[in-house]
Amino acid sequence: MKTAVEELSPTRVKLTVEVPFEELGESMQAAYKKVAQQVRVPGFRPGKVPARIIEQRFGRAVVLEETLNDAVPKLYGQAVDESDIFPVSQPEIEVTKIEDGEQVEFTAEVDVRPNFEVPDYQGIEVTVPTAEVTDEDVDGQLDGLRQRFATLTGVERPAANGDFVVMDLAAAIDGVNIEEQQANDVSYEVGAGSVLQGLDDALAGMSAGDVKEFTTNLVGGENAGEEAVVTITIKSVKEKVLPELDDEFAQLASEFDTLDELKDSIREQARRNKLIDQVVQARENALDALLEKIDIPLPESALKAELDNRKHNLEHQIAESGLSKEAYFRLYQTTEEERYAEFDAAAAKALKTGFVLDKIVKVEELGVSEQELTNFVVRRAMQMNVAPNVLAKHLADNDQLTLAMVEIVRDKAKSVVGDAAKVTDEAGNEVDLKAIYTEINGEEPIEVPAEGDEAAEADKE
Repeated sequence: MKTAVEELSPTRVKLTVEVPFEELGESMQAAYKKVAQQVRVPGFRPGKVPARIIEQRFGRAVVLEETLNDAVPKLYGQAVDESDIFPVSQPEIEVTKIEDGEQVEFTAEVDVRPNFEVPDYQGIEVTVPTAEVTDEDVDGQLDGLRQRFATLTGVERPAANGDFVVMDLAAAIDGVNIEEQQANDVSYEVGAGSVLQGLDDALAGMSAGDVKEFTTNLVGGENAGEEAVVTITIKSVKEKVLPELDDEFAQLASEFDTLDELKDSIREQARRNKLIDQVVQARENALDALLEKIDIPLPESALKAELDNRKHNLEHQIAESGLSKEAYFRLYQTTEEERYAEFDAAAAKALKTGFVLDKIVKVEELGVSEQELTNFVVRRAMQMNVAPNVLAKHLADNDQLTLAMVEIVRDKAKSVVGDAAKVTDEAGNEVDLKAIYTEINGEEPIEVPAEGDEAAEADKE
């Protein structure tokens, strides 16, 4: 086989592949077997029709077509491997020459990862937050604990922000009640910011037994987006009562006997979290600084695929929420246009980041051990709330283990860049990442969570 590579643009190439006919022997035998299974010839059982009979009855062209259908994808993959290119899209293949018994020629146009060099990343200067733990940090953690152990007590007064109400809700359009918009005994914190516009304003000042109507646009169901009159019936008003900060609370909320012991533990955990955050920020900031030094043309097809995937995920999230688009974006205090603009920037950065990290993986000769892959599966299984062996089987059955290994080595490449950086905190103090590794993880590089890895984030708490 002979392959020629023509660069059509920095992100697209054309392969011209010439294949001697004798290299098609295996695919041709497979073609004869496939055609023999499909055709019916009197006197022969299915699958037992001889090759010469197939050619006589159905023509040589039928066999050649099946041969190429089997051979060309394999030959394209071989040509890619021999040409040292990295495709990022499906190829556009065209068979340009068939000389029966002599050779076959085909072309394949495909978008590829552009050629570029990664600048030296040794000593990149980055700044990270300090790891100092303040009294405010400890107080914030304590307040969060108190919120978790708060109790609700009924009050004989109008509802205010922060109070909880139990209410019945009903919605009507043009005087007709909407059945799916009826809800009883709904518990809600006043001022929490409901997607149902006007609810918080209507609740403020209402007492148990009060009934009030307000007009708003429905946010879910078949009538989403339509204007309706919503009727609120308040059943009870309760205020949140926080427990006193004392030794008794420490015993209730933790394994410690005294409040001072609990505070010490919170302080130490907060310091540990801040150290891990320094590692995370060092890696992210060093990578961002490196990316700014590199100008890479991005393949349009890969960029479009990245954008389409993000938009598809967003549409799925909206559908799963049961909200209208308007209500969904209002809930997250954004608009569809703003979110799509964010996608444009994020998709381009993600694609560029992947290219750069893959290059570093190759330069640094990074790989994935069996233990690293196991650790990845366990962490991801925790995040998804499934058994690790179930997830491992799913990844294997769906050919996703390669994607998992790519994610692992890219994270290792990011660690390499972060470890090579000169890191200082916002107070001007030098930050020794290796010392942090020693303190947190016994000299092993810290496996920080990927973006959105909630389970791994929870490990820090």
